Parts: sequence; C-alpha cells; structure tokens
Amino acid sequence: MMKENKTDSTLLTVGPVSGLTVSLCEETLQFTIRTEASEWKTEPSVRPVVVTEKEELDFSRWQRITHEQVETGYGRGILSSYRALDGKEDGYAFDTLCWIEETGEEPEESGAGLAGKVHFEWIPICENGLCVKEVRWPAPMAFLSEADEEGAASEAHPFSGWYTLINEGQGLLIPNDWETAVNRLTFRGQFLTAGGYMPWFGQVKERKGYIAIADTPWNAGAYVDHPAGGPYTNIGIWWEPSLGRMDYRRSATYAFLDDCDHNDLCKIYRFYAKQTGKLVTLKEKAARVPSVERLYGCAFVHCGIKTNVHPLSDFYDKEQPEKNNHVTPFAKRAHLIRDIKKRGVEKLYLHLDGWAEPGYDNKHPDYLPACEEAGGWEGMKQLADTVHDCGYLFGIHDQYRDYYLNAESFDEKEAVRLPDGTMPQHSRWAGGPQTYLCATRAPYYVKRNFHEILSHGIGMDGAYLDVFTCNEGDECDNPHHRMSRRECYEYRKQCFDWLLSKGILPSSEEVSDWSMQSLVFCHYAPYHFMLQAPGTPRNGIAVPLFNLVYHDCVVEPWMMDILEYEGHDGKQCREDLMLYALLNAGAPYLIRDGAYENTDGSFAGCGELGPEETAERCRVVSELHERLADCPMVRHELLDADGKRQRTVFADGTTVTIDLESGSYQIEKN
Repeated sequence: MMKENKTDSTLLTVGPVSGLTVSLCEETLQFTIRTEASEWKTEPSVRPVVVTEKEELDFSRWQRITHEQVETGYGRGILSSYRALDGKEDGYAFDTLCWIEETGEEPEESGAGLAGKVHFEWIPICENGLCVKEVRWPAPMAFLSEADEEGAASEAHPFSGWYTLINEGQGLLIPNDWETAVNRLTFRGQFLTAGGYMPWFGQVKERKGYIAIADTPWNAGAYVDHPAGGPYTNIGIWWEPSLGRMDYRRSATYAFLDDCDHNDLCKIYRFYAKQTGKLVTLKEKAARVPSVERLYGCAFVHCGIKTNVHPLSDFYDKEQPEKNNHVTPFAKRAHLIRDIKKRGVEKLYLHLDGWAEPGYDNKHPDYLPACEEAGGWEGMKQLADTVHDCGYLFGIHDQYRDYYLNAESFDEKEAVRLPDGTMPQHSRWAGGPQTYLCATRAPYYVKRNFHEILSHGIGMDGAYLDVFTCNEGDECDNPHHRMSRRECYEYRKQCFDWLLSKGILPSSEEVSDWSMQSLVFCHYAPYHFMLQAPGTPRNGIAVPLFNLVYHDCVVEPWMMDILEYEGHDGKQCREDLMLYALLNAGAPYLIRDGAYENTDGSFAGCGELGPEETAERCRVVSELHERLADCPMVRHELLDADGKRQRTVFADGTTVTIDLESGSYQIEKN
C-alpha cells in the first residue's frame, strides 16, 4: 500500500481549526476527532466497506491509497484517494474527504453549545468493474463506556450516561445497557421514511455528544448494532446507488458538543432545518391558507365507506369471505357526525376512507366515481354538507403511489421501471396485484381527480395522499420519465402544493423531513412501539425527537387507546396512550377505524371505552392542542431512567408531565 505525504508516524493530523483537531491513522483508516473537552474515535472493529452483491470490500483492498492535507477558504482537512482495486489501475476508484469547517458557526443562534463541525464526503471517481450495493463510511464512533469496559453495568440516569438517538418514528433513545437487542430498523433505517423521519442520528456520553446529519439523505440511511444488554451501540451511515450508480458526492456533517443532551442535538438540527429552508411553521402555512388554524384543537374521526378485497390480496379472508366486501352508506356516516355533535364535540376533522366505487385501496389512480351503493356523488355531497353544517372539517383518503394492474388507465409504460428493466410488483393491499406509479405522473392524476370531485359540489377541507411521507421515494429508469429518488420527493411535494393552491390542506400517512415545507397534517407520527403488537419488547425509550424540531410545523393526531398486555416479566401492564398525546400536545383520535386489522397500530381489544368517556378524554387533549398547536416544543425531560415519567416544555411556558406507571398527568402554565 502506498502512502504519499506521509509524516514520521502513520498519523496524519489537521488542526486545531475552530477548536477541533482531526487525525487519520493511515494504517487502520481510523479517524480521531478532538474537541477542547472530548475525544471521539471511529470504531476499529467496524471497517469502512464497499458492499457488492458478492462481498464486502474493505477499503484496504485498494492497493494505491494516498492521503494529503487540503486547505480551502472555509476549512482544512484530509483528502484520501483509493485507486487500483486488487491491483487493477483502471478499476473502481473513489476519494474521501474529511474536513473541519471554519466558517464561524453561530452557537448562540443554534441554541446549543457547539464545539465544531466536521464534514465527511465520499466521492465516486470511476465506477468501472463493480456493481455497488452500498457504501458504509465513515465507520461508527466507538461507543463503549468506561464502566462497561470494566465489566460493571452503569446505573446512571440516561441523560448523564451513554445513549444513542435514532429517528425511527417519533424518536428513540437507546441507553448503552438497554436490555433489548437492536440491529434492524424500519425500512432498513432509510432516511426520509418511517425508519428515519429526519436524516440524522446522535450519541451522547456523559453529556458530551455529536449529531451526524446526512446532507445528501435521498439514498442513505442508518444501520445500528446494539446487543441485548449492551455493552455498546454502533451506529453508522450507509449510502446506496441512485439508478444503479454512486454518481454523486455523498456528504454528512458531524457537529460536536461538549455539554449537551438530546434536546441540544435537536436544537442543532432545528437550526440546520431553518438554514436549509426545510422548516416552515404552521403560522407561515396559515398565512398562505388560513383554514390551517381550523385544525387546531380538532378531534379526528377516521372511518370508511366501502371495503373490497381482491382474491389475490394478502388480506383476503378465505375462511370468512363475507368480511372481504361490505359497504357503509354515506347517510350512516352523516348520522355518526350528527351524533358526535350532540355529544358536545366542538371541533372535528372527518377522514373518509373507501369513498369511491372501487373500494378502499383499489384501482388507484382511477378512483372515481363516488361509491354508487353508498349513495353516489349526491350521498357523498350530503355527508360533506352535514360535516360543514356541524362546523366540522371534511377530507378524503386518496393514493398516488400504488398503481393497480386492474385500473382502467393502467399502462406499464407509466409505472416505475428499475435499472434492471423490471417493474416492482406485489399484492399486499386490498386491491390485489399492483406496481408503483412513477411520481412524475402523480401531479397530473391529482389535478384530474380533484377537479372531478370538486365539480360535484363536494367541499373538501383536506386530503390525505397515502404513503408519500411514510415510504421511501421511488426511482424510475424509464428514459421517458427518468426520476431519481430526490426528484421523486419533489414530485410528491408538487401534489401537496397543488392542493394548497386550491385551499385544500394536505395530509399523508406519517411525517418526513422533506415534506415540512408543504405538509399541514398527517395520519399520525407515532413512536415506533405504537405500531407493534402490545407487549413487543421495545428498542429503546420513546422520546419526541421529531417534535423537538418540528412540533410547530405540522398537526399530528395521536392514538388514544389504552394498551393492556403481558410484559416480558409476565406482569400485566396497562399503558394509556392519551398521556403521549398530552406530552406531545397533539390532536386526539376520537374514532380510529383502521382499514386492516392488526396493521399500522390498529390492534383489537385495546382498552375500549364508552362514547362519553372517550369524548371527555378527547376534550382534554383537544384543549391543550388548540393552545399549543403552533407553539415550539423547547425541551423534553426523562424524569427517571426507564422513561416512565416524562416532561415536555413549550415556548409559551406550558409544561406537561406524565406518569405512565400511575396513568396520571399534570399540565402547568408558568
């Protein structure tokens, strides 16, 4: 292995720059970052690799490796070049660049004690000879506490000990000694999906920490390795190809802090979101469409009209075929709305599933007309009118990703085409065989369908475009509508923006960093455990990382179930999800009638309550949400080591304290 610009030792050092020093061991490729008060090293046992379908290629497989110091007008760093894979001079080649930023970041503006920033860039140079599946670089930071190295289990409070922060769902905190193994995340930990609402992760050791932000998150994610009981947690970034190639620079920013907890890391990211234009508040959205404010304090009702399960669907019930097809008239839903009004519910949003003739999750994007058997367009209009007469808001479920093979306008030329020429297919949902519609086409179908709905006099206050903010962006290699994943997110956002232009508030399944400029509300933004069967061992302590960044940017309805289950120790457990709704100052679900049993958090037998008690619980949550919907969440505290007692603080001085053990809560306004 050749090494150019070599010093007397194999350690190449840059700095101090802006209080940071970066060193690279030329033999092991291990980085060391030193701040004024802490030291961080990449984990020596986890090597940086290029992954192909056949093998993992350690960076040391490249036989001509050079390192040199570089300096620009804004920073200094180490440029490494990797050439001659297995001795082949014309083979796969890439560079890496690790550099310290010296542009004068404003720690006061970010609201956290920033020690400095280090940027890691992976740069493709020549892509001959390899079909790359994934690149894992930089390696995870070594994260084994001194107490664990000595063989003693740490009993420290999570905020003063060692823990890892992951944006799976609303947020996850994994203490280093957490008893449950964590080695798989939703969507492989892919950023901008339910497995990574925001494209960052972080670690804190004795109040010294870092946040790793993927600046190019569209083809990236986090991988994690935490054994049961610890004693360590390794977490790093993976980068995948776009349309079969690694043909653009992949970049991550690591910001280091010498006195912090998870609140400070969220402050760093909120500042980053402001700088990059992602953070658009509800107040700003309300200035564009005033009806945004009508959502504040709403209770949410989620119910449907028509179910029609295709015999080839994974959800088709062969044993009880009568369950596969049924219709609820629009008039019956109107009766439900009037009944809710009589119970004294003042503000409400109706989310209507399965309103069209094909039935729920069928024949998209050709999802018209309104269900004839349920009353047709006239019946649907009467339901919308009833909702409005009660002073409530009305919205519908719709879908512009799932592309059903039995849709009238289906044309495989309009579908997503993978780089290998195939078209992805499955039959999971009610409509049976499907692929994915190329998102370049989605805005046209949105305009076509909504113009038709509006032409029947149906007043819509909101519309839910399914899966856009939950599932990964698609890529399409059809030359007539070639689309990268980054472009896919832009086309999805175009759909939201078109709705806003018509005064229709856009919603989607969950929340995602890319959508915060346009998304007004969502179906939910839950903690990951809420989507698992009650009693499933949890991957960590649920913490509201997303809301610490974006609470005042989006309206989130919350589940209100009471979970009753047997814990891993055999004890009976009772957990009231209403407490999490209060902790997050979210909106309540008055009725959440999921389309699929035991899916997406809709589990049977979750502490069902009577209508009066349910309405009263929703009133409490709605009142808090109405006051705090557009107010930033500025702090979250764990008041004990296992997360049973928690507190949030909002910018207006309101504090919410919950006790999951006793089922109690306290709301105070300073």
